[in-house]
Amino acid sequence: MRYSLPLALAALAACGGEPDWRPAQSPLTTRWTEDVSPSHVRSEYPRPMLRRDEWVNLNGLWQYAVTARDSSPETYQGQILVPFPIESALSGVADTAGPERRLWYSKEFEVPRSWSDRRVLLHFEAVDWETHVWLNGQEVGGHRGGYDPFAFDITDALRDGTQQLTVAVWDPTNAGTQPRGKQVREPGGIFYTSVTGIWGTVWLEPVPEVAIQDYRAVPDIDEHRLTVIVETDATNGDELIEVTAFADGSVVARADGAPGESLELPVPQSRLWSPDDPFLYDLDIRLLYEGQPIDSARGYFGMRKVSIGEDERGFLRLLLNNEFVFQSGPLDQGYWPDGLYTAPTEEALAYDLEMIKAMGFNMLRKHVKVEPRTFYSLCDRMGILVWQDMPNADIPLQSPGSDVPADSAATSQFETELRRLVETHRNHPSIVMWVPFNEGWGQYDSERIIELVRETDPTRLVNHASGWYDRGFGDVIDLHSYPAPRPPEPEAGRAAVLGEYGGLGFNVPGHTWTEEGWGYALFPDRESMTQRFEDYMETLLAAARDGGLSAAVYTQITDIETENNGLLTYDREIAKIEPEAIALAHRGVFAPRVTNRASIFIDEAIVEFRPSAPGELIRYTTDGRYPTERSLRYDSGFTISESTIVKARLFREDGTASRVSTFSFEKTQPRPPVPVHETAPGLRLDTFESDSLWRRLPDFGALTPASTAIALRVDHRLGDRDEYFGLRFEGYIDVPQTGVYGFYLTSDDGSRLLIDGQVVADNDGIHGARERSGFVALEAGTHSLELQFFQGAGGVSLTLAFDGPGIDKRGIPAEMLFHD
Repeated sequence: MRYSLPLALAALAACGGEPDWRPAQSPLTTRWTEDVSPSHVRSEYPRPMLRRDEWVNLNGLWQYAVTARDSSPETYQGQILVPFPIESALSGVADTAGPERRLWYSKEFEVPRSWSDRRVLLHFEAVDWETHVWLNGQEVGGHRGGYDPFAFDITDALRDGTQQLTVAVWDPTNAGTQPRGKQVREPGGIFYTSVTGIWGTVWLEPVPEVAIQDYRAVPDIDEHRLTVIVETDATNGDELIEVTAFADGSVVARADGAPGESLELPVPQSRLWSPDDPFLYDLDIRLLYEGQPIDSARGYFGMRKVSIGEDERGFLRLLLNNEFVFQSGPLDQGYWPDGLYTAPTEEALAYDLEMIKAMGFNMLRKHVKVEPRTFYSLCDRMGILVWQDMPNADIPLQSPGSDVPADSAATSQFETELRRLVETHRNHPSIVMWVPFNEGWGQYDSERIIELVRETDPTRLVNHASGWYDRGFGDVIDLHSYPAPRPPEPEAGRAAVLGEYGGLGFNVPGHTWTEEGWGYALFPDRESMTQRFEDYMETLLAAARDGGLSAAVYTQITDIETENNGLLTYDREIAKIEPEAIALAHRGVFAPRVTNRASIFIDEAIVEFRPSAPGELIRYTTDGRYPTERSLRYDSGFTISESTIVKARLFREDGTASRVSTFSFEKTQPRPPVPVHETAPGLRLDTFESDSLWRRLPDFGALTPASTAIALRVDHRLGDRDEYFGLRFEGYIDVPQTGVYGFYLTSDDGSRLLIDGQVVADNDGIHGARERSGFVALEAGTHSLELQFFQGAGGVSLTLAFDGPGIDKRGIPAEMLFHD
């Protein structure tokens, strides 16, 4: 559908004078927020793979207006900083446009006089989603797609002097069926703030009448050659392409031929690109006519190969350059608290990648988002393997589990954008895997979609569906497992990968989007989170060694909005696990771990470390000092009788040392039993009902129960409703022996356990089923017990287990529970 541009709108001029701009209010910023200004905004060259020297960056302040979808503005509402989406703080607006409204932009610019004898292209790196563009009142083009770069030839619409550019964008977000990733109008859980309008660099470029448009560079490390195919808009057949490859400034090979022809360049003794050695060759491309150059561009390529094949043990593996390399990396969703889809600066964009490398990861999965091309160039140069997802679309299916789409317009758009994704990114050596579908979101016609991807790019692997709804196609079998990793096994024709696991985290006050946050497994501190991460890495390394696992993707590199399960906080200020500890874990170097179940004791405790492997020894201290190679050597358990902080470190024969692990043991007095008179079996159970969603445990003491009964066990099924209800269990537990008891509370949603009025396990908030535990020292006898629980919507569960002296972990038997 085409829209006419009113003459009054085309005549509007941009605001003059000194820009009066500042970021809009945001729950959180980053250290790079203050580096952004109208005169300093995403100034890097946007197309590193096909580089020309002359270009003009149009990022900066534009005028904007928001209208009804079928209307155009008579005036503009203010200024917006491009390329930040209107919902972001760095746009200066922070407004949700809404699916029934249209976002308008206006910008004045001038074309350099030196470009007068050439055509002028107007480039957009990314605009979400439906775009229409006018120059000086003349429509120059339209585009549908939220993630792919596009350009218009605006030469015929140029005029003398100042040019008036107008852009209109409509984005249905989750009200439409187009690819949108995790954007929603009402964010929460695993879905985030929407992104509307321009969110990638806008720029101008001069090109000759006949110009280089694109190229494909296909390395073949087995034959030591590079095949290059250059596309131009040449029509008369007299043009010639000349391609030269360089290594560190020295010519490696040169070839020439017609546009569109396969040009083969020998690359003898190829230096292979890998995460350990991300070597890139330079590429010069020239377009000649009658022997004279009329256009030129620069690029680069990496000599590398991705494939699947058997290793020496017969496991089918992901191979890089014909060798198995275990691929380990985080899920990277590419969100920023100040810029949302758009990183505030290129330095910020690089920071995430630098941290990924510092943590010892060699890969990332770019999750249901496509980044600007500069991102992948950074990955190329840093040596980071990339699994690239296609942003998911809301494509309705005919029936649950069906693989046949019901909406042909939606599938056509999805396939168009998928093809563009592959075509615009297939030269980057860092990208090793395409992922068309995530967890069955919008999944359809899986086998045909794989063939579409392979036809567009036969040089990479295809993961047809990461997690869930596996149809048996593609190069890998991919499972998701939260929080603990449960790797799949390889099968005939497909390597085994773990597409998502983890989700560990904790809330860091002052560095969160909201006060309440969630994760698949939240911890009270860095030490406990680090220990769990090491446990998971130990499992994965064993699966890679003995079970044929080829890759694993950890969720995730940063917190995002209410999702606080990142290795970094959302503002990138705090690393929840020290990067060095993660890097050591990748090498199989884990800090010592005690076997003690509790950190409290009554009289004395024996501290025992988990046995170390041959060639490793543990040194420890009990005075708070940092363990060194001269500290106490651990040979067997040692006894403590006072509160003690134990620090320990593992040392290997090769000189490698682990991080330092810290364990606090507190001597405590057991709580005396509470006096009880007449009792009866079971706990008193009060049931509460609500007409709205509780997000935290309410004050049950201020509410009137809907019903009261006696419960012989702790179970959510004792309530009469499926959602929006609460339970309060009250009574006593009869402890058979003085000692330290552990209580293990699992719930979906929030719960809390109190023993003798003190909180022992707090599992509050909206979340999936997860366990929280606590330990308490109790004298033999009767102790008060209160358990609070609420259920919001969706999944529901509630269990309580315990252990203690001579008692293994199990549910509390009914004969131990009483009430007044």
